[in-house]
Amino acid sequence: MSVRALQTLKGIIWGRCLLRAESQSCRCRLSWHLRRHYVALPDDIKSLRTVLNPDISKIRNIGIMAHIDAGKTTTTERMLYYSGYTRALGDVDDGDTVTDFMAQERERGITIQSAAVTFDWKSHRINLIDTPGHVDFTLEVERALRVLDGAVAVFDSSAGVEAQTLTVWRQAEKHHVPCICFLNKMDKPTADLNFSLESIRLKLKATPVLLQIPIGSGKNFTGVVDLLTNQKLTWNLTSTQDNGRTFEAKSLGQSEDPELLEAADEARTALIEQVADLDDEFAELLLTDFSDNFEAVPAKKLQEAVRRVTLARKGVPVLCGSSLKNKGVQPLLDAITAYLPAPNERHHDLVRWYKDDLCALAFKVLHDKQRGPLVFLRIYSGTLKAQTAVHNINRNNTERMSRLLVPFADQQVEIPSMSAGNIALTVGLKQTVTGDTIVSSKASAAAAARRAQSDGGMGMKRGDQADIGIVLSGVEVPDPVFFCTIEPPTMAKQADLENALNCLQREDPSLKVRVDPDSGQTILCGMGELHIDIIHDRIRREYGIETHLGPLQVAYRETILQEASTADTLDRTIGDRRHAASVDLTVRPVDFASCEVAFTEELQVQIQPETKEAVENGVQSSYLQGPLLGYPVWGVSCLIHSVSVEPGTSPAMVSACVSRCMLKALRLAGGQVLEPVMSLEVTVGEEHLSSVLGDLAQRRGTVREIQSRHDNKVLLATVPLAEMMGYSTVLRTVTSGNATFSMELDAYEAMNPHDQSALLKRMSGLM
Repeated sequence: MSVRALQTLKGIIWGRCLLRAESQSCRCRLSWHLRRHYVALPDDIKSLRTVLNPDISKIRNIGIMAHIDAGKTTTTERMLYYSGYTRALGDVDDGDTVTDFMAQERERGITIQSAAVTFDWKSHRINLIDTPGHVDFTLEVERALRVLDGAVAVFDSSAGVEAQTLTVWRQAEKHHVPCICFLNKMDKPTADLNFSLESIRLKLKATPVLLQIPIGSGKNFTGVVDLLTNQKLTWNLTSTQDNGRTFEAKSLGQSEDPELLEAADEARTALIEQVADLDDEFAELLLTDFSDNFEAVPAKKLQEAVRRVTLARKGVPVLCGSSLKNKGVQPLLDAITAYLPAPNERHHDLVRWYKDDLCALAFKVLHDKQRGPLVFLRIYSGTLKAQTAVHNINRNNTERMSRLLVPFADQQVEIPSMSAGNIALTVGLKQTVTGDTIVSSKASAAAAARRAQSDGGMGMKRGDQADIGIVLSGVEVPDPVFFCTIEPPTMAKQADLENALNCLQREDPSLKVRVDPDSGQTILCGMGELHIDIIHDRIRREYGIETHLGPLQVAYRETILQEASTADTLDRTIGDRRHAASVDLTVRPVDFASCEVAFTEELQVQIQPETKEAVENGVQSSYLQGPLLGYPVWGVSCLIHSVSVEPGTSPAMVSACVSRCMLKALRLAGGQVLEPVMSLEVTVGEEHLSSVLGDLAQRRGTVREIQSRHDNKVLLATVPLAEMMGYSTVLRTVTSGNATFSMELDAYEAMNPHDQSALLKRMSGLM
C-alpha cells in the first residue's frame, strides 16, 4: 500500500473516531479539524486513541524519578516502545531518546529538564513526565510532582537508595504522591534484592511490598515471578529485532527449579501476611473466606488490596527488572495502571468548588521561536478549549489561548479540547508563569470562592481580594547557592542578553538574575556549577550570544549573634510637604531559617493597615542585604514596639525609616556569616579511599560514615560548598576515574571565626 493511501486510510479511521466521540451537530466542524490537523501527527505515533479524551478513571498522570544514572530515561524509552508510541529503541549513550531532546542532554547523557509524553497502555491513557536526577535541577522534579497523581521511583538494584533518591522521595512525600518502586539493573553482577529492600525501609522510612522476585541473577537474570498470580515471566531474547517486546508467561509448576518454587512460596506467603497487616478489609476477607488456606486467596482480591495500600500510602509496591536489557518493563506498565491513582481518586477539594468550570495549574513554561511561550497546564476540573479566553487569578488578567496541544516530548499534536485530569500544552498565554492558576472566567473563580467559604475551605486570597477566587498552591522554588557575573560581548548585545535571561527565568524559576546596585553588573544566580554552565551554553546556542561569565561564587547568608534594641527617626521635607516617622524595635536570633516581623499586642490594635504594610515592607527589604557582606539575612525575628507617623507622611518614608533602624539593630547585634554545607556521598574502590579522605580533609570536610557496598566503599560526609568547586575533576584524577559522587544541600551553618575573617578580608579586597 502506498504512503498516500495509508495516510488516507488512517485519516478515515481518525475521522470515524472523532465522529463517534462528538455529537451529531459537530460533525462538519470535526471533519474540518481532521483535514486540518491530522497531518500534525508524528509518524512514530501508532495509536490514534492518544489524541482522544479518555474517561478520567482511565488516566494516569505519573512521573519517573530517581538518582543520577539509575535508568529513568532508559525505562521511559522502553515504555514508549512497548506501548507502540515509537518504532525503535533509543539509547541515552547514542543521544537518540525521545525525552532527552535538548542538545545539552544528548551530549552529556543526562536529563536536564522534565519532558512530558502521552501514550496508551491497555485502554489507559498515561501522561508521563521524565524528570532529572541531578541535584542542580531539583526544581524540575518539584514542579512535576506538584501536578502528578503517582510516581515511579527507579533504583539501581546494586546501590539501593542513593543521595538524590532521598531528595526526590521527600518531594513526593510533601505532595502526598503514591509511589511504585522499580529495582532496575537486576542484570548487574552486584544486584542485590534484599539490600535494596532494606535500604528502602531504613533510608526512606517506607514499607516495601514485594510483588516480584527475580529469576536468576547478574548475566543469568531472565525474568521475574509475579507473586500475585504465581506466574513465571521470562524474556528469551533470541532475536535481535524482538527487543523484549514478547515474553513468556506461564504458571509455576512442580517441574520448576525447587529453589525457585520455595522462594516464590515464601515470598507470596510473606506478601499476603504483609498486605493483611496493612489493609483491614483484606485481613477480614482472609479470616472469613480463606481462614483454612490463605494461599487460595484470588489474585484479583490481592491486587485490589495492594491498590488500597498504595493509594493510602501505607506501603509501596516493589517490582524488579532490567530496562537496558528489555526485561520487566511491561509488568511495570501494568502496575502503573493497576495501583497508581486516577485523577478523580486524588480528592481535590477544588473540583467540588469549581464543579464543571475550568480550573488548571500552570506548572512549566517553554519558549518556542515561532510560537512564543508554551505553557504546560494540569487540568483539575472542567474542559479546556482552544480559541477561548481564560482568566489568570494570580495575575488578575485575561488572556486568549490560541491553540491546544497534546505533548509528545519535543513534538505536539493539536486538538480542539481537553478534559479534566489531563496535561495540556497551550499556545498564546504570554503573561502566565509557573504556579499560576487558570480558570474560565473571573465570575467562575468568584463563585468557586464563595462555595469554598461556605464549606470552610482554605486556599483563598485574603483581604480586599477575598472574592477573586481559589488560588492553587504553586511551586516552592529553592534559593540559589551559586552566582557569577554575566556580560555580553558588546554593549549592542545587552538588550538581546536581557531578553534571553528573561525568557530563561520564565522557563526556570530556580534561575535568578539581578543587577548589582554598586557595579551595575548583571548577576546570574543558580543551583550549582552544572546549572549555570547549562544556562551559559543555552544562551550561546539558542540566542546566539557569546557571553562572558565571571568567577563562580558561593551564595552565603548572614545572621546575628545576640539580641539588640534600637530606635530611629526620619524627618524630611520634600517640597512643601513634611515627612516624619519614628520607630522602636528589637531584633533577636531564632532557630528557623526564615525571617519574620511581629508587633506588640498593644501596637497590633492601634496601627493603621497602610502603616503596618509599610513597616513590614521596610523590615523585609532590610533582610535582603545583611550588614557584613550584603548577603540575605536568615534566622532573625524583629519585634516592633512603637511606630509614630506624622500626618501626610508617605508609606515609602515609613519603610525607609524602618530599614535604617533595622540596619542599626543588625549591626549592634553582631553579624555571623552562614555558609552552605553539602551532604556528600562518594562511591570509591578501597584502594583509592585514603586519597579521597585526604582530599576531603583539605576541603574542611567532616566524614560521617564509611559503608561497605559490595567491593566498594561509600563515604558519607558534609563539606562546605565553597570547597567543592571543580570537585568532579579532582575526584577523577585521584581515583583514575573509578569513583562517583553526588551531593545535595544539607544546611546553612555558621562559619568558624578564622574562615569568616579570611572571607571578609577577601571580599573587601584587603587580601
